[in-house]
Amino acid sequence: QVQLVESGGGLVQAGGSLRLSCAASRRTFSDYAMGWFRQAPGKEREFVAAISRFGGTTYYADSVKGRFTISRDNAKNTVYLQMNSLKPEDTAVYCCAARPFRTTTNSGNYDYWGQGTQVTVSS
Repeated sequence: QVQLVESGGGLVQAGGSLRLSCAASRRTFSDYAMGWFRQAPGKEREFVAAISRFGGTTYYADSVKGRFTISRDNAKNTVYLQMNSLKPEDTAVYCCAARPFRTTTNSGNYDYWGQGTQVTVSS
């Protein structure tokens, strides 16, 4: 069992930045690939970014490529999402997710989810 807790969301103006954090309870954090997903009101959940167990491989949605960066610190059991040049269309609840071993962009393949943190970008 892995418990995930996100933090770092908030209200920011367009063009601004935020860094989200996701802290995991599991001591064997490096056994898990991690992903960030988001869901806006009235829309389906969508993939944002994913990172492999030791950070060597990352994936991004086209909509955030070049603006967002996913990273992890296995010593701190934490994965991060640095979000720059934010746009109003980035407004959503952002959730982190974990799955053993293999990295994937498919939300259906993740086993553990956090509660999410709200990100609101004003124009």
